[in-house]
Amino acid sequence: MSKLKVVETLLENFRMRRSIRGGSLVISVFGDSISQHGNSIWLGSLIDALKPFGVNSRLVRTAVYRNSQNGWLTSVQSGRRSYYSFTEYGLRHYEKAARRIYAESGSDWDGQWTLVFTGSVAETSRETLRRELQWLGFGNLGTSVMACPCANRQSLDETLHELQLADCVAVMRATTDELKSDQVLNEMVKNCWDLDQLAEKYDQFLQLFRPLLKAVENAESLLPEDAFQIRTLLIHEYRRVLLKDTDLPHRVLPKNWIGHTASSMTADLYKLTQYDATVFLRNNMQTADGLLPPASPSYYRRFGGL
Repeated sequence: MSKLKVVETLLENFRMRRSIRGGSLVISVFGDSISQHGNSIWLGSLIDALKPFGVNSRLVRTAVYRNSQNGWLTSVQSGRRSYYSFTEYGLRHYEKAARRIYAESGSDWDGQWTLVFTGSVAETSRETLRRELQWLGFGNLGTSVMACPCANRQSLDETLHELQLADCVAVMRATTDELKSDQVLNEMVKNCWDLDQLAEKYDQFLQLFRPLLKAVENAESLLPEDAFQIRTLLIHEYRRVLLKDTDLPHRVLPKNWIGHTASSMTADLYKLTQYDATVFLRNNMQTADGLLPPASPSYYRRFGGL
């Protein structure tokens, strides 16, 4: 069985970028794969798996070191081998993203908003809080006010606790039930969120992965390494766009919003590649106790069920 040409094209596109962010790619691999298979991997296995992406041994070692310094990864030494895992912080932080990345298609919106008032937060912490809330899907509603229509309260509480800002913000619920039309909402969304720029990013994402979806659908079988590489870059690129999105409900988005198309395509391609990607992981990744264990039950609940 030969490698799919579209996979070579995908990898070449990734390798040709001016600067490859090895640290971000490593986090994608740990979040999407390693965390679901025992959360531990030999550094040598990771180096071998990332070679086709254009990330050499030096870049991988630098990436895991920096992620360790930033609190995302930890390591243990066994003989001459190093084994890396997500820290508790890394697991919690990625899980907050995972609740959005692997979510089912959105349900009907009840008109409720979660508002976070940040005026009492010290200026030195305000930018960090704003960035973290944006990562959860919040947008700037006004001066010192951030809003999200479908906020995950668990993720919000975890973030405020981690930043030690739970006592510095006011969190409120608001409703749009009394609006007689959606015109006010649509104008507010237009003024507060840059949907045009977001739509452009989603369009670039779709152009990159639509050929992959078509090729995988038409293929009689997949090489496990192809499946792993497709799935890894699919989630890596989708995560980069999605975490700049604000999870706005259908009611206030443009008709035929491209973000919904991107979400649907991601779920379809993920489901088509997940089995063979898992075969690659379990046959090529090593832990201190041997090959990777089977995936956890949470893995099979992704995208509403694999």
